[in-house]
Amino acid sequence: VVRFSNGRLQQPDAMRFSLYRNKEVDHPRKKHRRILVSESEKLFYVGNNFSSGVPKSNSLCRYFLGVLDKDSGEMEVYNAEIFNMQPLLSGKEHNWLSKFVLDAKCLQFRSVLICFSLTQMDLCIEAFGTSKQKRALSSRQMNAVGSDILSTAVAKAAANIIEAKGVIALMQDVAQDDVQNISVFLPPCNEDADKPENVYKFEDILSPPEYEALRVPAAAFINITQEEITKKAEDKSHCSFVLEELKVMPNDEKRRDHKARCLWYLDTLIKFSYLKVIVKKHPMGPECPQIISRKLMRDFTSLTYDNGSIRNLVSASMKAKITAYIIALALHINNFQTDLTILQHDLKLQENRMLDIAKAMRLKISKAKGLLELENDHKLGTLSLPLPVQKASVKQRKRGKMK
Repeated sequence: VVRFSNGRLQQPDAMRFSLYRNKEVDHPRKKHRRILVSESEKLFYVGNNFSSGVPKSNSLCRYFLGVLDKDSGEMEVYNAEIFNMQPLLSGKEHNWLSKFVLDAKCLQFRSVLICFSLTQMDLCIEAFGTSKQKRALSSRQMNAVGSDILSTAVAKAAANIIEAKGVIALMQDVAQDDVQNISVFLPPCNEDADKPENVYKFEDILSPPEYEALRVPAAAFINITQEEITKKAEDKSHCSFVLEELKVMPNDEKRRDHKARCLWYLDTLIKFSYLKVIVKKHPMGPECPQIISRKLMRDFTSLTYDNGSIRNLVSASMKAKITAYIIALALHINNFQTDLTILQHDLKLQENRMLDIAKAMRLKISKAKGLLELENDHKLGTLSLPLPVQKASVKQRKRGKMK
């Protein structure tokens, strides 16, 4: 969706548009940057989604574009962005595309939606209004887009689904919603594995280069003494799971080194899960290898807008993903049976949340006598073949029986 800063087009169909994306596809911020280019008979226009010229409303709401099929009456909805097209005057530098390439998914196109719906007052508010006025403007614009039509369409769609699928089938779908939502953030699962270690492969948790990078920081764990473990416990510099595992390090040098690397990374994951909005370039400190820092930011954060800037956020869904990868790593450390309760306390999670994630990972849950002098029984998670079939919780099944 575009609008031109210096007037209206008399012949929109005569325009040609090209979309460019940033070359740095691995950069968490730059990979979403786009430049839209257009040329008329007299002027050359450029718009982007990352500079100061971006409409302020872009950070306050999301835009969607609906394409209606008049024959079937169905509408397909697509994500959209608003580009503010400004003329590129002669004599201006043309090096703005040096770091961009033509988007292969959208090389060139003619049809765009020309946006001229803002009134003069709305333009003034967007350019000069207070933050409160801009939020109110954005909210009003969003609510004005066919709320009655949308409600009617949703009601009609719901009636069609209920008629076609039936109430019982829909209730069963609802009972599986929580498991499916969690499953999106699980490590890749090989259901046809012949061994437990192949269900959640170690290479999917740590790639060979990442594993190699852990050699230096994990060296402190290899020859650690009981006195050092006690001091670390008093300082609370490491989580309980890691401290307990450090007490039973294997004698074999190769296995000892492997376990030390796994424990260091697991401890780092738990500490990373405590963060909220990440503002530092190296949130885990200079001792954390750069490749591990990039992995944490890439795999376990989501992008959010904060005061006009893009921030990395450890959201609730990302914490669920961190928890799943920690469980998978703990299974590899403990011969595919691990104490979920200790991990739950280290991650500061509710027991139900921890068990839901473990069950979604197809673990068998059993009770064990509490460790660390805790009164309650601890829950053990065991990964064994064949994998159990996923089932809804008791509370969900009861809800499914309601009429």
